[in-house]
Amino acid sequence: MVTALSSINLIIEHGEFVAIMGPSGCGKSTLLNIIGGIDRPTSGQVFFEGENILGYSDERLTALRRRNIGFIFQFFNLLSTLTVEENVALPLELEHVAGKEVRQAVALSLESVDMTRRAKFYPAQLSGGEMQRVAIARALIHSPKVVIADEPTGNLDTENGELVLQLIAKINKEQQRTIVMATHSPDAAARAGRLLQMRDGCITGEQKCCPRP
Repeated sequence: MVTALSSINLIIEHGEFVAIMGPSGCGKSTLLNIIGGIDRPTSGQVFFEGENILGYSDERLTALRRRNIGFIFQFFNLLSTLTVEENVALPLELEHVAGKEVRQAVALSLESVDMTRRAKFYPAQLSGGEMQRVAIARALIHSPKVVIADEPTGNLDTENGELVLQLIAKINKEQQRTIVMATHSPDAAARAGRLLQMRDGCITGEQKCCPRP
């Protein structure tokens, strides 16, 4: 049996931008999955807005994620058979939001990441940076309280990675979204207001940061 996380005691405040760094296999992604209600720990408690979500049914956890949490992944996780606008619309359609409201929200979300001109394109027709911007638009379409980013620049070149980091930092500052980001990159971590260091499933260090502009 492998212990992925051990003795984690963590509080993340509304509007914080927290970066988590550590070597591969140290538990960063597992911690993100627990924060996001994807995985359940074998012991302990996980609170979201003061309520322990470990008692939630699978259906209630799914509803929590759809309404309150946005996910940004290293490999984008866009559906290849859907256009850009269809990928972005998916979280709202799963919540049965009215068509007109969906179209308006998609237009605003794509505009916010400068991807309006690619609305009718398919993922295979986009660059890596463009796919990640679409993924960010999808993560924000339902106005989540928390955005979880797992290595959001890990599959991008330096230029596109910088653009994505600027966008994530802007979302945190201007929209007051709580950001929790796992990364190997010191440059990415420098955008955060707090840095957690992980090793062997434990948080081994924590420091307040002065976010890079």
